[in-house]
Amino acid sequence: MATARKKKTRPKKKKGPKRFRFQLGLAGVAGIGVVLFCLFLWMFLLGIWAGQTILLPTATPPRPGTLSGGNSHAAKPPARAAVIRPEGKKKAVARGSDH
Repeated sequence: MATARKKKTRPKKKKGPKRFRFQLGLAGVAGIGVVLFCLFLWMFLLGIWAGQTILLPTATPPRPGTLSGGNSHAAKPPARAAVIRPEGKKKAVARGSDH
């Protein structure tokens, strides 16, 4: 008498959420590398330009009487700045009074 063998079935594993896979070939990795290189080069050059602009003064023609142009012995001291005062809009308050 021939008996039929029953296949043992494995219990089904509960699958979690499907995982996201991201694959890149050699060309994709090289392309991302080129883009990142260009981006970093751009940021480097932009930083150099900004640093030079901030640190170096702009080129202006020297004015006579200043230390950078002409005879430095004849340089005059800078004039005092004018004091800005209100035109009567505020009234002086006597000390010790409430209002």
